[in-house]
Amino acid sequence: MSFSAMNQPLTPLDYLKKILTARVYDVAVESDLEPARNLSRRLHNKVLLKREDQQPVFSFKLRGAYNKMAQLAPEQLQRGVICASAGNHAQGVAMSAHKLGTRAVIVMPTTTPAVKIDAVRALGGEVVLHGDSYSDAYGHAVELQQAQGLTFVHPFDDPDVIAGQGTIAMEILRQLQPLGSTRLDAVFVAIGGGGLISGVANYIKAVRPEVKVIGVQMNDSDAMMQSVHAGERVQLADVGLFSDGTAVKLVGEETFRIASGLVDEFMTVDTDAVCAAIKDIFVDTRSIVEPAGALAVAAIKQYVATHKTKGETYAAILCGANMNFDRLRFVAERAEVGEEREALLAVTIPEERGSFRRFCEVIGSLPGGPRNVTEFNYRISDSARAHVFVGLTAHGKGESEKIAKNFTRHGFEALDLTHDELAKEHLRHLVGGRSALAQEERLLRFVFPERPGALFKFLSLMQPTWNISLFHYRNQGADYGRILVGMQVPASDAQAFEAFLATLGYPYVEETQNPAYRLFLQANS
Repeated sequence: MSFSAMNQPLTPLDYLKKILTARVYDVAVESDLEPARNLSRRLHNKVLLKREDQQPVFSFKLRGAYNKMAQLAPEQLQRGVICASAGNHAQGVAMSAHKLGTRAVIVMPTTTPAVKIDAVRALGGEVVLHGDSYSDAYGHAVELQQAQGLTFVHPFDDPDVIAGQGTIAMEILRQLQPLGSTRLDAVFVAIGGGGLISGVANYIKAVRPEVKVIGVQMNDSDAMMQSVHAGERVQLADVGLFSDGTAVKLVGEETFRIASGLVDEFMTVDTDAVCAAIKDIFVDTRSIVEPAGALAVAAIKQYVATHKTKGETYAAILCGANMNFDRLRFVAERAEVGEEREALLAVTIPEERGSFRRFCEVIGSLPGGPRNVTEFNYRISDSARAHVFVGLTAHGKGESEKIAKNFTRHGFEALDLTHDELAKEHLRHLVGGRSALAQEERLLRFVFPERPGALFKFLSLMQPTWNISLFHYRNQGADYGRILVGMQVPASDAQAFEAFLATLGYPYVEETQNPAYRLFLQANS
């Protein structure tokens, strides 16, 4: 839609009328507004979650798409609609078209995951795959629209779409009363193209102008924030794709105008904070939202930490839950780091007999009580010094630095890697390789019960008679742990080593003859 064709821009009052008369409930549900009890207790503020993951397409996008399409003229509906989307908007348009009995053509990039393509087809949408990016798909959709006389349903830059999304704010304000208090200090809203926050801000500022509207973006996809600061729309060259639902390079004209005038504050959050927020939401709701759906919660935690607020009430819109299943491993890995419940360190210890044991004793005596070792990676590489990559449970922000200093005080040089992207993403998986020093090495896989102190006990029981030349462990959340250990055992000690293994009592498999080990790790003889 061309906004230049309008006589004058729509005011919050105009949008209020559009929101109050919006047609969304033919397909959408009034989602719950529920207290996040655990999170509220931790933050000392009341956090309310607006559960848009409860929509039939697991996202708020259905509201705007249907409201736009329900207001089309009969002849427009007859010809059909088209949109470009790789995600939630596509499902919203497809479901709305099915409800209204019209044709929906959905242009998606060829890189779109199969789960999303299948979801759109299951709702009756005609999927056209084109190009590598949203921009390519959008260009092709415009061509098809003109060629076939279809009506374009924009994902965010359209007053009817914006009004449909604004019904969320209407519900939030209505749902406060049954919860016991109408107090609301701020609403936190994720921003991609700006359709959701435009609808929410228009309604809130028309009805409860004292309530803050705070927009949230990823630190690597902050097109709206940059645009508002610049006073004009800024097109980003690249956007981070972790939060794919908000990965927009250029915000809409109308959404930019509204956000510039009505949004009180903008914030950015990083990937680790979003992963931690996904876990927080799961703990309170047992639902898994997609990264975009957790932005608002991540921002609330950051806001409270910055402003030191207590006793306030914040609403977070959980805008979507179309999570790629294979992304969960990454989310679980980073959630602990995001919350700083795991400290990652590189510790240098002397390469001498008994130093591992002494290192474990320091871990056992760290202030703050007993800690679980969450990761332990080591490969012999130097005759004088050993470099260990170690993960430990932590009890809160800033503790990793204190732990590193404690190691240093005990004579172990330590480097805090908790916030080091290279270490977290790559180096933890690359500790190892061949070592000329690893002669007469035997390689064993152990299984042991995953309980506090189990790894420490294992390391303590290791007799110092044989040098540990390789050690690899990572807590995977199972009820048992897996450890890979390389020990330098002379052939003459074979009998004594067997006796040691029998005394240890852990199930094990010897892997010294494993072809993968011999190829990648075994010392060249």
